[in-house]
Amino acid sequence: MISIKEITKQTGITVRTMRYYDQINLLSPADKTEGGHRLYGEKELIKLQEIQFLKTLGFSLQAIKDMLENENHDWFSGLQNQLNYILKEKEKLGEMESILRGLLHEMVLEDQIDLLQLQKLIQIYQKDFHKREAYLKQMFDQEERKLLDMLPNINHGDPDTMEWIALMAQLKQHMLKGVSAPEVQRIIRRMDEKTVEVYGDCPEFIDKLWEIRKSPEKSQEAGFYPVDQELLEFVEKAFVIFQNNRKEA
Repeated sequence: MISIKEITKQTGITVRTMRYYDQINLLSPADKTEGGHRLYGEKELIKLQEIQFLKTLGFSLQAIKDMLENENHDWFSGLQNQLNYILKEKEKLGEMESILRGLLHEMVLEDQIDLLQLQKLIQIYQKDFHKREAYLKQMFDQEERKLLDMLPNINHGDPDTMEWIALMAQLKQHMLKGVSAPEVQRIIRRMDEKTVEVYGDCPEFIDKLWEIRKSPEKSQEAGFYPVDQELLEFVEKAFVIFQNNRKEA
């Protein structure tokens, strides 16, 4: 027999938790001292290990109590149901991760967060998934749709997306300097290099993509994150300067 304090030393489980387990009849002590201190034997220690293991799997204390007390408990169904629950929670966490990334990236691009606008975008994205897929299938052929998978996504944290966001944010900071400013042209050059690195030599795909991106209505149909029209026009003019300079070089 060991005391409740000794269990705390060995397992890290608090005295308060052990007392609560006793209170809800989940794990009662084997005996008590004359002074009323709880004592636990090997059987109780084994049960305590089972309780802690099931807790790590996400089971509630009530569920654990039912599982351990019922000799005819259907363990397979119980574990399967818990797995299904965990998978749903994992999906929710994935959605929350995407939203949080979107918020962080919006702060980089816009220097602020519009929670209502972001909520609206998420609702539109979830609601019109099949409609967007049909639109993209109509606009791009099979090979081009493979390239669409490599587009930057504001809700993702991959290196390509992070660089595109950074480049757009830098351009926004330099807009007042004009499209011909050296700082702007350096960013545009990197954008051009990045485009070739990711998509290769496919000007028709890039032109088609840009035409959709420039239109707020088409961008929404395609499910693209809305970018300020003034910034898009600035990018287009800066690219014209960049291409003219390249031809002259």
